[in-house]
Amino acid sequence: MLKFLARRAILAVLVTLTVLTVSFALTRLSGDLAISIAGPQASQADLVIIRKAYGLDRPVVVQFFDWVISAAQGDLGRSFLYHEPAANLIKARLPITLTLGLTGLAIALCTAIPLGILAAMREGSAFDRGIMLIAVIGQAMPSFWLGLLLIIGFGLKLGWLPISGVDTWDGYVLPGIVLAFSAIPALMRLTRSGMVDALASDYIRTARAKGLSRTAIVLKHALRNAAMPVVAIAAVQLGFMLSGSIVIETVFALNGVGYLGWESISKNDFPVVQAVVLFLAVVYIALTLLADLLNAVLDPRLRAS
Repeated sequence: MLKFLARRAILAVLVTLTVLTVSFALTRLSGDLAISIAGPQASQADLVIIRKAYGLDRPVVVQFFDWVISAAQGDLGRSFLYHEPAANLIKARLPITLTLGLTGLAIALCTAIPLGILAAMREGSAFDRGIMLIAVIGQAMPSFWLGLLLIIGFGLKLGWLPISGVDTWDGYVLPGIVLAFSAIPALMRLTRSGMVDALASDYIRTARAKGLSRTAIVLKHALRNAAMPVVAIAAVQLGFMLSGSIVIETVFALNGVGYLGWESISKNDFPVVQAVVLFLAVVYIALTLLADLLNAVLDPRLRAS
């Protein structure tokens, strides 16, 4: 188990370093940062002052290693726009993004698991094929398009739910549904396949021979084994939701980490862009590592791989 954990931890560190490198390189390839800060009408003297003030006059390699060392110490840079540490900006907006992600995950699990169970119990039926069709549609549907449909339908036409902001709890409902819709197909297919295998196993046939009720067989015996990989993969899905919050928070005007990232991109606040990309990537990597560990605990065969 320790060797498995060490391999996964090393891989996580390498992926994090790759994200650091790519995010730093992309901001530099986008153009002269001094011009982005000062504006296209700035004079050469102004640009010289800006480059010296923000350390942009140093070699790119030196800038990169300084940023990596600072990031490792928790210093993610200082915002050009807000004149505050980027870490403080992320910390202030994190509760909205985290609440949104957890809401989406809860909706996805409460929807995908029952539908997956019902599809497995009716394998090959019209209901089963309909569920798989929904999974395909959900996988292909752009999240921003679904968000706009929900805003028009439930917000503007019916007036049931707010279309922006999170002043009350119902502000999380529409964006949570959009996030959940992207995760439901994978969770539903995984639940269905696990239940199909479980219902065809020997111990289920033994349970039927003992005269156990169908509900007890499905919920007490089959679901216990089928749900194990679903619980593990839920951590990965939460990572997808948090990283995908940039689009959803922009559509619904939620002032979370994702919206902070979009705002920083549109206003050339590159230190915050780098910080948001790094933060979301590290969260996703950590959740993926957690999923690997859960899978290893649930399936000992993975520890030897």
